[in-house]
Amino acid sequence: MLQGIHVKYLLDTSALLYVFSAPSKLSARARRIVRGEKDLSVSIVSFWEIAIKQSIGKLQFSMTIPELESLCQERNIKVIGLESSAIELIKMLPTIHGDPFDRLIIAQARMKDMIIVTSDKVMPQYPVKTVW
Repeated sequence: MLQGIHVKYLLDTSALLYVFSAPSKLSARARRIVRGEKDLSVSIVSFWEIAIKQSIGKLQFSMTIPELESLCQERNIKVIGLESSAIELIKMLPTIHGDPFDRLIIAQARMKDMIIVTSDKVMPQYPVKTVW
C-alpha cells in the first residue's frame, strides 16, 4: 500500500489461478501484493471464465467454483459482483482485443478505481492501472 493512500487491487483470472495453483508464477511484486494487501478482490467474472474454460477442456484446474470462492474468503479476497454500470462502460472502452472477460474486469477496475494485478500484455493498453 502506498503511504497515506488506500489502494485497491483486483486480481485478473490468471493471477487468481496462480495464487491457488502456481504461486511461483506470480511476479515478486504480485506475491507481495497478495500477501500484504488488505483490499484485494477478484471479479465474479473470473469465476465465470474459469468455469467455461474447465467445461470446454481449455483449463486443467481441479477446483470447483464453490471451492475457489471458499478459498478466496479464507484469504480475505473479496468477490465483487457484476454491475450493469460496468457492462455499460464496456461500450466506451477502445476495441484493442475482443476478450469479453478481460473487458469486464477492466470496466470493473475503472468503476471501482482499482489496480489490476495481471501479467497480461494487452490489458495495460487500456485506460486502466495495472501491476505485475
